[in-house]
Amino acid sequence: MSVGVPLASGKSEIFEALLKFMPDWVQITVLALVILAVLASWAVKLKRRIDRRRALRSGAPVPVPAQRSGADHLGPYAPQAQAPQPQSPQAPAPQGQPSGADFLGSYAPPQTRQDGTA
Repeated sequence: MSVGVPLASGKSEIFEALLKFMPDWVQITVLALVILAVLASWAVKLKRRIDRRRALRSGAPVPVPAQRSGADHLGPYAPQAQAPQPQSPQAPAPQGQPSGADFLGSYAPPQTRQDGTA
């Protein structure tokens, strides 16, 4: 009973069209490799899930992947760990020279006097 509506997606139709032009032994090999890749990915996911559950039950730290991604992974841009410096009371900045965000140095706009001259 054919309705005329294709049940397969466009990707699978392209995949089938490519396989039609190949010899049988290549078709079988390609399909076997695709199935093997899917099964291997399922096995890895299942193993990680089991390892995570075992770690949570035993109280051990949960294994973290070696390579992180996104905001967690800074790679060579990660800040270097520094030894904590002893806390010393900060001396207030002298009133004559501003510091921090107020100090622009040579990038500061020219100061004008009350009479409008620079």
